[in-house]
Amino acid sequence: MLKLLSSLSKTVHASFGLTIILFLILFFLNGGFAFDKIFWSWLCRFVHVTVAIMWIGLLWYFNFVQIPNMNKIPDEQKPAIAKIIAPAALFYFRWAAFFTILSGLILALLNGYLYDAMTLSIASGIPKHTSIGIGMWLGVIMAFNVWFIIWPNQKRALGIVDCEPELKAKSARTAMLFSRTNTLLSIPMLLAMVAAQNLY
Repeated sequence: MLKLLSSLSKTVHASFGLTIILFLILFFLNGGFAFDKIFWSWLCRFVHVTVAIMWIGLLWYFNFVQIPNMNKIPDEQKPAIAKIIAPAALFYFRWAAFFTILSGLILALLNGYLYDAMTLSIASGIPKHTSIGIGMWLGVIMAFNVWFIIWPNQKRALGIVDCEPELKAKSARTAMLFSRTNTLLSIPMLLAMVAAQNLY
């Protein structure tokens, strides 16, 4: 067991293995399953929730842990954050954002409410679709910020891309402000997504 838990790769593979076993048990207890629209919808929802947890978890890590504590770290230790931890976290952060949006759009398409949600249900007036649509648009705005504002500015701030010191400082501030913008939008986005499950 210690060997398993000492390796992240082995731990993740074991987690997927347990997930598959649990999936098979639950679905066979329910009389089995077919590779139909319900299955693919379920799988998309599972992927969507999983990558969304990684995305929002990293967003909150940056805003509740890393950024507020950077000024407490001695200067000689800061390169470890800037050169190793932050780039790794930003890799998972931006790809989790991408796959959250992609899986959410596919899920909405499979379940037949993509157009209605993206138009905030103006034509049909279905509160559930309005709510999920608000959540989807907030998610799209947040993902746009990740890929087209936060990430380009973080590349300059972390020294991944060379630039003048003034631009580096400005980029760090811009990245921080848009990360805070995403934090601001994250709780309303989650509310809209969850509320949709209880609306008609």
